[in-house]
Amino acid sequence: MPEQEEPGEGLASFLTRHPAPPGDPVLHWKDGSLTLAELTAATRELAYRLGPVERRPVACVVDAGADAVVAMFATWLAGGVYVPVNARLRDAEVRDQLAATEPEAVIVSAGQEDRVPPGLTRLVGQGNGTWTAHPASARPSGPALPDGAAIIVRTSGTTGASKAVVLTHAGVRDGIDTVIAKLRSGRAGEGRGDRPPMPNLIPASLALWAGIWNTLFAFRLGAPAVLLDRFDPVDFAALVRRFGIRSSILAPAMMTMLADDPRVTDLAPLRMVRSVTAPLPPAQARRFRDRFGVAILNSYGQTELGGEVAGWTAADAREFGDAKLGAVGRPHPGVAVRILDEASRDVPSGEVGEIWIRSSFRTGDGQIEEGRLADGFLRTGDLGRLDADGFLWIEGRVSDMVNRGGLKIVPQEVEEVLRRHPQVADACVAGVPDERLGEVPVAWVRPRPGEAPDADALLAAVRESLAGYKVPVAVRFVDDFPRNEIGKVLRRELAAGYGTGER
Repeated sequence: MPEQEEPGEGLASFLTRHPAPPGDPVLHWKDGSLTLAELTAATRELAYRLGPVERRPVACVVDAGADAVVAMFATWLAGGVYVPVNARLRDAEVRDQLAATEPEAVIVSAGQEDRVPPGLTRLVGQGNGTWTAHPASARPSGPALPDGAAIIVRTSGTTGASKAVVLTHAGVRDGIDTVIAKLRSGRAGEGRGDRPPMPNLIPASLALWAGIWNTLFAFRLGAPAVLLDRFDPVDFAALVRRFGIRSSILAPAMMTMLADDPRVTDLAPLRMVRSVTAPLPPAQARRFRDRFGVAILNSYGQTELGGEVAGWTAADAREFGDAKLGAVGRPHPGVAVRILDEASRDVPSGEVGEIWIRSSFRTGDGQIEEGRLADGFLRTGDLGRLDADGFLWIEGRVSDMVNRGGLKIVPQEVEEVLRRHPQVADACVAGVPDERLGEVPVAWVRPRPGEAPDADALLAAVRESLAGYKVPVAVRFVDDFPRNEIGKVLRRELAAGYGTGER
C-alpha cells in the first residue's frame, strides 16, 4: 500500500505515491496496458489542460476504462470533483446529468464529443495520452462544492429515480483502508509483504461506483488494475488465466452468466470471488461454487454509505463455510448495524427488520432524504437480520415487499424456493395491483437451457415450502429480466409490464 498521503493530497496520492517502479505496467485492459510512468504522464498532461478547477465538478463521459482512470486522477490533481457520466446512456440522459451538475469542463473520448452541449468546455481524448481542448465562451455559474469533496456518483436507481451522492476524499480512503485491514487480518492474501500484490481484475464499468471503488482499491494496495469494461464470460475467464488472478469481484448476475455459459469450462487459477453490487441468493452461490470450485466472499454496501460496510474474510470462510452461505459477512470495524421493526424498535437476534447502519464513511447528512437518519444511523431501505455470530443476512428491500391484503411477503424468500427447482435457472417475484387485496405476488421465471417447467408444478413447490399467502398468483416465463448495468433486476419494470387481463 502506498505511504500515507500528506494532508490535502486526497485520492490522487493513490497514483502519485504508487509503489511500483515507473516502468512497470499498472493498468491493463483486453488489448493494452500503461506503465506507471505512462499513466502518470497522461494524467498530469490532462490535469494541466484542465487548469485549476478547485472544488468544481469535472464530468467524464468516457466509455473506455483506461481513459476514465486518467480523467479521474487528473481531475483530482487539478483540484476538482470527479463526476462519471455513463457513455452508454441515451443522449438526453447524458445532457440531463450534465445540466444537473454544471461542470467546469467535460472530458470525453474521441467520438463522444457531439454528445456534450456546445456551451460546455470539452477536452477530447485522442487515444494516445493527448487531449484537445474546446473551450466554451463562458464558464458555468454553479457554486463550488464543499471542502474535501472527491466524487459525485449516482445510486443504482433500481427502486426509483437515480440520485447524485457526493463522497469525500477522506471517507473513500478510510473506507478502502478499513476493508484492506480486515482482509489482511483475515489472511486473505491481499498485498502480503513478501511478494507484490496480484493484479486486481475489475469486471465493471468505470462509470459505476463498483468499478471506481475497486479500481481505487487496487491502486491503494499498489496492485496492477485489470479492466473489463463490458462483462463477457469468455473474456473474464481469459483475463483470469492471463494474469493469474486468484481472487476477483463479481456481481451475482455475472456469476449466473458464467455458470450458464458452456464455453467457460473452468476459471483456474481463480480461488475466491467477492460478491458485489447486489445480494447473492444462496442457490446462485451454490451453483457457481459447485461448477467452478471457487469460494465466495459476500459483501454489502450502499453508495450513500461510501462503499462496502460488511463483508467476509478468508478466515470467516474457513471457519463457517457453507453454514453461512448467503450471508453478506460481518460489519467492518467502525460500522454499527441495527435491525429495526416498523415501529423503529430493535428486533431480537435472527428476526427480520429494516437495516440501519452507522458508518464514518457515510456521505454528508445534507444529501440524505428526510426521515432516513436517526441518532447517526442511516435507514438503508434493505430488509435483513443479524445472527448469533454477528453475520448480516439480506432478505430484500422494504420497497419490494408485497402487501397481500395486509400480509407481508418478502419476494426473495419465494425466489429462493423457485431457484431450487431443477428446471429453473433464475426467478424474480414482484407485486402487481389487485382490486380485492391491493397487491398480489407474480413470479417471472427463467428456465434452464433446454427445460420447459410447468407453471402449476412450480407453484406447488412453493406451496410445499411456504405459507399459502406467499404463493404467486401466476408464473410468467422469460428469457431474462430487465436489469440495470450492474445486473440488478428492475422489478418495477416487470410489474409495470404485467397486464391485468393476463392472469
